[in-house]
This record gives sequence, structure tokens and C-alpha cells, in this order.
Amino acid sequence: MDGKSECRTVFKMKINFRKHLLFIVVATTAFMFCHAGCYKNDQTETYINNDNGNPNDSTLSKMKITIGSAVFIVSLNDNPTVRKFKSMLPLTIEMSELNANEKFFYFSSTLPTDSAPAGTIMAGDLMLYGNNCLVLFYENLNSSYSYTRLGKIENVTGLKKVLGTGKIIVKFELQ
Repeated sequence: MDGKSECRTVFKMKINFRKHLLFIVVATTAFMFCHAGCYKNDQTETYINNDNGNPNDSTLSKMKITIGSAVFIVSLNDNPTVRKFKSMLPLTIEMSELNANEKFFYFSSTLPTDSAPAGTIMAGDLMLYGNNCLVLFYENLNSSYSYTRLGKIENVTGLKKVLGTGKIIVKFELQ
């Protein structure tokens, strides 16, 4: 092999190595974004004894969400997941940001589920992802992920603004 051929071979090997390295970086990044759903981290969870009567009473179909000084009213669905969730109220948690469209929180225990593909998600939808990830959406979107629907904020005016872009303390309580 002459010097030029050897140099070309080394050059081609470097280019192939860079292509493979770039592919690995792109594939790893894509994998992380595709699987960046709810993840468990050092979130806080505070349970307070509920003195609002029977939390399983299906006539209690409204809930209050407080974020800072803003209060939002949620119309709750009537299903086993909501009944279990209501039994945990009042509840103050630190919710994390995901995808610039939702806040989420992982409970330390599981809730019953009846998940179905979400399809169209609207700002103000309160859902459970899996069996222990509470999700509050503040943007409209379409999704193929499955959720159990818990309820919907009646008036979402100002929701996105008060939730901001990072972690946020949110209080849930029966109305």
C-alpha cells in the first residue's frame, strides 16, 4: 500500500467512525425524548387528614386546585380512580414540568385505573398516567398514550401562566 492509499483508508475510517458516533448520539437522544414520560424523582408528597366528610361520596364532584394565590375548580369524573384520589385529599405536592404542556407527579402508592388512549387532550385535563402518575395538562394536544381521566378544570384562564415552566407546588382539595 502506498502512502496516499493508506492515508485515504485512515481518512475513510475516521469518517465512518464519526458517522457511527453521530448515529449513536442521535439515536440515544431520540430514545431519551421518546421515553421521557413520567419519571420518578425526589418529589414531595404531603397527605393531610381529610376533614371534608366522606371523600368517597359521589355527590362531591368538584375539587379545588390552588397554585399560589390562583384557584381553579375541577369537575371530577365518577370512577374508582377518582374515588381513591378523593380519599387522599387534601393533598399538597410538588409537580414537575414535562414537554412544555403538562405538570406531573408520581405517587408513592398506586391507584385503580381504567386507562384508554387519550386522543385529544385539552388544557385543564387532569389524568392519571399508568397507575401512579398524576398529570395536569395546560396545553391542548393529541396523544396516543393511555390515561385514566380524573376530571377537567372548568375555566383554564391563567392556568398556563401560574404553572410556569419549572416545578410548582399544587394543592388539591375537595370543594
